[in-house]
Amino acid sequence: MINFNVPPYTGKEMEYIRECVENQKICGDGVYTKKCNEWIEKKTDTKKCLLTTSCTHALEMSALLADIRPGDEVIMPAYTFVSTADAFVMRGAVPVFVDIRPDTMNIDENLIEAAITEKTKAIVPVHYAGVACEMDKITELAKKYNLFVIEDAAQGIMSTYKGKALGTIGDFGCFSFHETKNYSMGEGGALLIQDERYVEVAEIIREKGTNRSKFYRGQIDKYTWVDFGSSYLPSDMNAAYLYAQLELAEEINEQRIACWNRYYENLKPLADAAKIDLPVVPEGCVHNAHMFYIKTKDIEERTALIQYLKSREVMSVFHYIPLHTAPAGKKFGRFHGEDRYTTKESERLTRLPMYYRITLEQVDYICEQVKNFYLK
Repeated sequence: MINFNVPPYTGKEMEYIRECVENQKICGDGVYTKKCNEWIEKKTDTKKCLLTTSCTHALEMSALLADIRPGDEVIMPAYTFVSTADAFVMRGAVPVFVDIRPDTMNIDENLIEAAITEKTKAIVPVHYAGVACEMDKITELAKKYNLFVIEDAAQGIMSTYKGKALGTIGDFGCFSFHETKNYSMGEGGALLIQDERYVEVAEIIREKGTNRSKFYRGQIDKYTWVDFGSSYLPSDMNAAYLYAQLELAEEINEQRIACWNRYYENLKPLADAAKIDLPVVPEGCVHNAHMFYIKTKDIEERTALIQYLKSREVMSVFHYIPLHTAPAGKKFGRFHGEDRYTTKESERLTRLPMYYRITLEQVDYICEQVKNFYLK
């Protein structure tokens, strides 16, 4: 069986975790947490990176830093994971869902302005599959209406938009290091901050409302409870697992890109024959091969394809149920405008296996089975 996902593993993870244990420093902000923060800051050219326990928690911290309050509205796509909305719903805000572009599955930047009201506080673009949203337009709107831009770049590390790393273009950026992501710490994430004015507040929120970070830097002689916060700090053992992969980030990225390109080349004849649609990467966007997906004619064909591939020992999956159609989405949010593409396109999308160390031979086999399905 070719699994849909295999968590990344380079070989040094256990060595680094053992080092944490032997040094008797397994809680947060140890050696490896700092190494990961510094690596991300340097790689993305961001002012401050804070490793978190998940991308969900990075989004929650962003909501706190943006002072999201009950009654505020936050614009986002409905085609995303629940965390994108949850982080703001927990603050009492209303997620306002906007339709997506059918080419990238990202929020349609041309529909955002019409959804802005006096209650709008932030725009949350989600960079689906590591392909950037149209950030020039989004940041232009944010500036015009004095809104925060919080990038859900859960899938976007190593991707860029016009030369800028995803997660660094808005006010705050959020990465995920879940086991399904390109680089993993099991469960984990990171918050990227561009304005230094928010750094100290973010450190306090992340450290349960205390000024513990300043204490460890020797800036104060004792630390205490100074504001609201929670425990958003991951174990240094998790960071150690992640750092082993960040050391080989370029190698992992190149291997994934090679497999993504192999998929595209193999399946292009089916797309040319109008049997399927392939991913689109707009000009100015450099993606990270986070996933490879195809689009079938409709949900019935997708279901049949997934079953066929499973019978051929290939695991494939579909992705999000649009949030505005979910019980909580109906309860907490609203969809602005017409749902022309969100539901229709979500029902067509099928993800094929993609992970570090999947072989080109396996990719060839998967493509052969997809072709067999359509040509049988």
